[in-house]
Amino acid sequence: MSLLRKDPIVGRWTIIATERARRPAAFVDPQSTVTERKDCSYCQDIDAPGVYESHGVKVINSSSPILDDSKPFERRGHGLYDVCHSYGSHEIVVETREHVANMADLSLDQIKTVMQTYALRMQTHSKNPFIEYVLAYKNYGVAAGSRNIGHARSQIMAVPVLPMRVKDKISGAQKYFDYHERCLFCDMVSQEIKNKERVVVENEHFVVIAPFASRFPFETWILPKGHHCDFVEGIVDSADSLAAIMKDILLRFKIGLNDPAYNYMIQSSPVKNPSSFKENYHWHIEVMPRLTRVAGFERGTGFYTCPIPPEMSASFLREVDIHART
Repeated sequence: MSLLRKDPIVGRWTIIATERARRPAAFVDPQSTVTERKDCSYCQDIDAPGVYESHGVKVINSSSPILDDSKPFERRGHGLYDVCHSYGSHEIVVETREHVANMADLSLDQIKTVMQTYALRMQTHSKNPFIEYVLAYKNYGVAAGSRNIGHARSQIMAVPVLPMRVKDKISGAQKYFDYHERCLFCDMVSQEIKNKERVVVENEHFVVIAPFASRFPFETWILPKGHHCDFVEGIVDSADSLAAIMKDILLRFKIGLNDPAYNYMIQSSPVKNPSSFKENYHWHIEVMPRLTRVAGFERGTGFYTCPIPPEMSASFLREVDIHART
């Protein structure tokens, strides 16, 4: 029988469709052929100046930005609607000088530099008085919204409004804190480590779990064991551990799930008034292989249907031998 599970943060319900559960090996995402080095625009422009560069990681402005700061941020009314110029910043983080597609194949030092670059650019954008939120994220593979370029890259978006999903998380965390006087995420980390059934891997500073109310097969969250609301300050003393656990989980996807498309998003606190989120919010990274599609029921109701229990996902990923092909 299917189970309804409630996300403790935003209150969203997920259907864990156990009667339709598929074996983990049944989830395969066929990857398209990617561009060769000689046709890769990032390889061709690797020595061109960028916004920032460090140890082979380069930040450039997007060639087709969704947001830009060419006009001042001004909100205005249009009848009952609110509109404004698409103010903000849209940057591309070129993760390596080498023509490598998957972050899983980068060295630990290179992944660490990528994470530190995110932090530096997020900190820079936070100084803009018109920016409310900064998101660093990655689309790997066509199914995840990427192009067939084959060069590891990710993106940073700075926006002038607080996204609804972020608002929902902050609101849920605040309600929990008001009632329990504890951080919801810290309690989640403690319970998951104690129970172990949804833990994929952990190290000194981080734990990777399959969330209790997973929306997608093999959805995982990277949660810091120590409490901090802000990604930028939160990785100051743990960047090595973050790089190690990021490479670990991405290798488990690559080897165990046949190199699927995936997204990851760094969920940090809003950049304005950070002290107001200090006690109740907890930064984390959501990592999701793209093995299923959102259909009409999900779009019409806000429910998600996950065809494999998170406990099964975690068990499968734990058993993947990431040293077999590294």
